[in-house]
Amino acid sequence: MQLNGSEIIAECLLEQGVDTVFGYPGGAVLNIYDALYKYSDRITHILSAHEQGAAHAADGYARTTGKCGVVIATSGPGATNLVTGIATAYMDSIPMVAITGNVSNDLLARDSFQEVDICGITMPVTKHNFIVKDVKDLANVIRKAFRIAMSGRKGPVLIDIPKDVTGAVCEYIPETPKAICSELLSAQEDFEAAAKAINEAKRPMIYMGGGVVSADAESQLLALAEKIDCPVATSIMGLGGFPSSHRLFIGTIGMHGGYETGKATDNCDVIITAGARFSDRVAGDREKFGKEATIIQLDIDKAEINKNVKINYSLLGDLKDTLSKLTETVSPAKHDEWTTQVAEWAKHSGVTETPSSENYAHPYHIIEAVNKLTNDDDIIVTDVGQHQMWVSQKYRFEKPRKWCTSGGLGTMGYGLGAAVGSAVANPGKRVVLFTGDGSFHMNLNELATVRSYDLPIVVVVLNNTVLGMVRQWQKLFYGRRFSQTDPHRKTDFAALAEAFGVKGMRINNDSDAEEVLKEAFASTEPVVIDCRISPDENVLPMIPPGKTVDDMITEME
Repeated sequence: MQLNGSEIIAECLLEQGVDTVFGYPGGAVLNIYDALYKYSDRITHILSAHEQGAAHAADGYARTTGKCGVVIATSGPGATNLVTGIATAYMDSIPMVAITGNVSNDLLARDSFQEVDICGITMPVTKHNFIVKDVKDLANVIRKAFRIAMSGRKGPVLIDIPKDVTGAVCEYIPETPKAICSELLSAQEDFEAAAKAINEAKRPMIYMGGGVVSADAESQLLALAEKIDCPVATSIMGLGGFPSSHRLFIGTIGMHGGYETGKATDNCDVIITAGARFSDRVAGDREKFGKEATIIQLDIDKAEINKNVKINYSLLGDLKDTLSKLTETVSPAKHDEWTTQVAEWAKHSGVTETPSSENYAHPYHIIEAVNKLTNDDDIIVTDVGQHQMWVSQKYRFEKPRKWCTSGGLGTMGYGLGAAVGSAVANPGKRVVLFTGDGSFHMNLNELATVRSYDLPIVVVVLNNTVLGMVRQWQKLFYGRRFSQTDPHRKTDFAALAEAFGVKGMRINNDSDAEEVLKEAFASTEPVVIDCRISPDENVLPMIPPGKTVDDMITEME
């Protein structure tokens, strides 16, 4: 059938199972938006307040569903506004297809109005990108883009389309997407060698990351952990990939992980690393990480092997396959003495919670109260900063894809857009955004989107009136010289929410918390809660950059 480029885009999205896209219109994508009008009965478009918010929404949609998120923006500033969202997805291996318009072919490379080389700009933060200059190539490029985004180590792909291509007509032939098949890339002897090391271990430990969630391999990881009776620590990105209530779960690992995970890392004799990359926030001192251990790394990306930490055995392939094969190969084991020792370390973290105050609420109390009011299927989103670390420490995640946070790029301003995408992707589920006043100031314009679509999002602003995480580093490493981290902004977040048409509430101290939160969660409307916390609350424990658990900070003056 004869279709124009914009109709081909819509048909290809439907081929790929896409029913929701996020974006913002503009001149270079007018043809695409005209097609979206015609296809509005089959493709829902969510209009953001800013293109960055749309990119984060597509990201949140992808994280909580496992599907590929789709975002559309116009040329020039529309396209460049996507870059932070694309980079956020890239660093966390989140599948996304970004479709940008560009000026017509005859105007390219002439510094035309709203022209930018978005392919050149995004090359370092995409798995691949395309510019489509001939409408005959369009359908196949879109199909390739989705396949690249969803195969292997997942990630974002960008398609840049000049305006004349979106209006040009050619023959469109529908295709059914081919299944993405996985395969083991390591030989049987590799599994046998790794299994031998595990079978001989007296003190094994599993360190898992976001790759377990990305591969939907949580049941395979659970089976391995239970068969070999092995404590499981998780990176920030891996939260939800192993039930927090399980007896073998020991918490998050790294800079703000628990004392027990640090001690386990230093004293174990085998580390089984699944879908994690030994980032600097986990392996502060790369030379001393797992210093007593044989390290086995399971990953789908060969480039991660020996990149940050020298490992002994690698098992390459989709984690569902490699974990299943490894579980088949290892022998059952019990490690009662070791698991008891790790549990004993958990009792001696050395961190003392600050006492309650009539002037402030305590962030731990807020998070624990929210935990009691939510269920295992509700979705927790954070921005980036102290609040993000407090949530990772205190919230109990039992299921995968219920946790959205920017782990690799650490994007302040990520939260509200991601909450929008999460809510759109999961109708009927409550979405809670924990944010700080610094992060929320960066993305609060998306409250307009929240209200426009009546999304049941509870925004919990842990408001200490400072840039808390940066200020904490200034306390520790810069002689308490608080350069530009006490902005003294006077924003009334509850009143601001009302201006957007969203209910605003306040928590001034711990005694307010339960009643206010119960009222917020009883509503099906979006709510913003301004929670006043002390500017001197810190995220502890903390391992300083480049250090080990032996240097862990458990208290501050």
